[in-house]
Amino acid sequence: MSHVLVPLPRRAAALVPVLPLVAVVALTALPPAGDGAGPADVVSALVVGYCVIRLLRERRRPLSPVAVVLLGLPVVGVALAAMGAASPETALGGLSRYLQIFVLVPAAALVLLRRTSDFLAVAWSFVGLALWQGAVGVHQYVTGTGASYQGETVRAVGTFGAQDVMGLLVVSLGVVCAVGVPSGRRCGSGRPTPGCALLLVLPLALSFSRGAWIATALTCAVQLALAGMRRALRVGAAVVAAGVVLVGGFGVGTAMLQERIDSITQVADTPDQSVIDRYTLWAAATGMWREHPLTGVGLKGFPEYRDGHATLALSSGSDIEGAGETFHKQALLSPHSMYLLVLSEQGLIGLLALAGGWLALLVCALRRVLRVRRSGPGLDCGLVACGLLLWLLVDFVYGDIGGPSTVLTGVALGLTAWWALSADDRAGAVRRDEVAERVEEAATR
Repeated sequence: MSHVLVPLPRRAAALVPVLPLVAVVALTALPPAGDGAGPADVVSALVVGYCVIRLLRERRRPLSPVAVVLLGLPVVGVALAAMGAASPETALGGLSRYLQIFVLVPAAALVLLRRTSDFLAVAWSFVGLALWQGAVGVHQYVTGTGASYQGETVRAVGTFGAQDVMGLLVVSLGVVCAVGVPSGRRCGSGRPTPGCALLLVLPLALSFSRGAWIATALTCAVQLALAGMRRALRVGAAVVAAGVVLVGGFGVGTAMLQERIDSITQVADTPDQSVIDRYTLWAAATGMWREHPLTGVGLKGFPEYRDGHATLALSSGSDIEGAGETFHKQALLSPHSMYLLVLSEQGLIGLLALAGGWLALLVCALRRVLRVRRSGPGLDCGLVACGLLLWLLVDFVYGDIGGPSTVLTGVALGLTAWWALSADDRAGAVRRDEVAERVEEAATR
């Protein structure tokens, strides 16, 4: 009996080129095996290599001049800072990491993404990853197997472990995608995703990350405002209801969450030790910048210069315990602010190049959103793209890159870059995609 190869459906076949990006997001769900590159980092390197080979074979220009400039800006500051690194090995490690996250992975996303269906496939993969990590985090809280928080192993960290307590911020990215997709669609479409966003509120709360709460709330508010005030009011009411259920349904969690929420307003009056450490590290970073204002102290130079600029208020390190880790101290080797990390290690040139490119991307993305609101479909992609970048910009005030979830930053920037820097007929392409999908659905009925 002969075997007949059945061709893939058109819609499934169209998603094949974007599957490498989905794989990068999915592999982030695997527990980290060590301090080196994880599976998602390895696959992201393979994706970049695949894009290079593909472009050489097709002999086409992959990026527009504007995209080349905006995505290439970080190279300037990173290259200058690499020349001031303590050793060639340090320079190579820092250079490769920055190029991977802020240049190569976003550029690969620009090459692989072609249609709105590709974009939404990657956005849904963010939601799926957030649901998985969130479920693991809730299980950790309920069973007391999470990271240590106030003497109890209840902090939700997902599969990232106690070494990377900020890794569960992937839940925030899932919330941003789950809010942006239905907010940008007309009534009657995209209904499941609001439920996903509400489900993700619980693990986000149990991460006990004040910064993630602030960034997510601010980003979702902007997304809903861009979509329309009626949707904003409906979603706001749903979030309030979910918050009442969340606070009312947990005993120990109620006191912990309330104390954590109250501490947001006490960062200036009576800050806890984590806030004192952060202020001290920020002061140390600005001190390094004053001594090396243009090019900084060199890539990965913050740990070497930290003690010479930090005061005695800095603790010996953060306590690590739970989620499979025995108690130990983890050294504070970064200022926990991406902007100050770049300013201290790459100087003013590096900060202007990196942050300037991000702000330009945000402006371009917002312009397209406002244009699409007036003239056509595609608002769902625009809200997700703007939301992801806005969340990163806010998160980078109190966080920086590091850990197995860092590669998701590059994928998120790639989604924003695709929306902001694609050809000027993006609205028309979005319309053609939707028409083609409707015709295909009518043909299959």
